[in-house]
Amino acid sequence: MPEDSEQSVILIVEDDASIREIVGRVLQEEGYRVETATNGLKGLEQFYKVLPDLIILDVKMPEMDGWETLRRIREISNCPVIMLTVFGSTNDIIQGLELGADDYLVKPFGVQELIARVGTVLRRAQAVS
Repeated sequence: MPEDSEQSVILIVEDDASIREIVGRVLQEEGYRVETATNGLKGLEQFYKVLPDLIILDVKMPEMDGWETLRRIREISNCPVIMLTVFGSTNDIIQGLELGADDYLVKPFGVQELIARVGTVLRRAQAVS
């Protein structure tokens, strides 16, 4: 188990149940505690409830999209955010990073790459705090 997974809570905000389940299972196997939400509004509720160490955030979701969710999170927190989305144009990636995402991963993605990015972003955040 990686050092950075010790007690780290990851919130997955993703409307696709299969992706939510796969990502959640893989991260739990790595030793992370995983919480989930099915859209941006529920993601914000979960954010306030569990105060995660990292958020994995989709863009295209019902109720509130990932762009607006990220904007609202950045108004109150520096919690690390990894965007995980099908929107992979250069403009989309720039938009995500300019809105405050710490990393951006385009679907389809490799789970090993996601695990590596999660570890890197968490280590960077822990070094700053």
